[in-house]
Amino acid sequence: MDVAIIGCGIVGAAIAYELSQVPGIKITVFDKQPPAQASTGAALGVLVGIISQKIKGKAWQMRQTSIQRYETLIPELEAITGRKIPFNRQGILSLCLEAEKLESWENLAAVRHTQGWKLEIWDTTKLKHICPQVDHPQIIGAVYSPQDRQLDPTALTLALVEAAQHKGVTFKFGVTVLGSPTTEATQCTSVETTEGKITADWIIISAGLGSTAITAQLNQKVDIRPVLGQALQVRLGQSLGNPDFQPAITGNDVHIVPVGGGDYWIGATVEFPTDSDEIPPNQELLESVRQQAIAFCPELATAEIIRTWSGLRPRPEGRPAPVIDELPGFSNVLLATGHYRNGVLLAPATAKAIREKIFK
Repeated sequence: MDVAIIGCGIVGAAIAYELSQVPGIKITVFDKQPPAQASTGAALGVLVGIISQKIKGKAWQMRQTSIQRYETLIPELEAITGRKIPFNRQGILSLCLEAEKLESWENLAAVRHTQGWKLEIWDTTKLKHICPQVDHPQIIGAVYSPQDRQLDPTALTLALVEAAQHKGVTFKFGVTVLGSPTTEATQCTSVETTEGKITADWIIISAGLGSTAITAQLNQKVDIRPVLGQALQVRLGQSLGNPDFQPAITGNDVHIVPVGGGDYWIGATVEFPTDSDEIPPNQELLESVRQQAIAFCPELATAEIIRTWSGLRPRPEGRPAPVIDELPGFSNVLLATGHYRNGVLLAPATAKAIREKIFK
């Protein structure tokens, strides 16, 4: 069986690795850029799974599947590749600014308990004791999720690529897909690229924002729009609070992510396009995110900004994210795209879903 995967962000790389476990498949992955560019390269890698408000249906099942899989996937990839993948196992701490929100967290904690997961509700005394770096007059408590994680999306993607190569997957970077000619009514049997044509029994489109143009060539346009996210890395020189307890801290959709050595990632903005799909990065918005982080952890005011970056997230228009489905009208073209802000979180579950669609 020949499988062509178009796009090698975190999702395409995860699918390639997952399918490489099945004997007898020839897998080729195409990307016009090196791996982990685009939205993957801009992600903060905060895996909001157990602490998410999703409690049932596919949205929750995919989160749960991914959180469980990451516990085995990271050591598996490190063993195959010898690469170290930064993987913060110290959980996520979500700060709470309103009383009604704390009540909804208590309800969620009860639901998670019945599902076999753990959430802890902390009052301000406990929060001050465990995370003294958090100091904001309006914070009335926090919820701590010890089983959620944070990882480095670029390091993970590169490890997935290398591990898949070990299993015989071919990666073609700097190669642009020109189209997929349709020889039969419901089948695409090949992919045209700048390096020539390859035959394929299955074509998987995991190209994020590039998916729109590829699906348009097949007269089944899947409309995916860009949403810009900016983040920054700051250097404090020492750890915030207790150096032995460094969870990712989030509040009001602002993340403070420890990345070691007294450095922290802060982000991310959510910036929608205006009339066209152009989104110039808004420096004022990024500064407001930094100021919100400082309001939560005042010590960050003295931190030096050492890097800023941005990326475009793929958001499906008029339908929920992500799009994991057959392309309408085709029996052998699968979509795994439009993950918006959850590509890193949902990559393992997406890969599993694609494998199950091919091997029904």
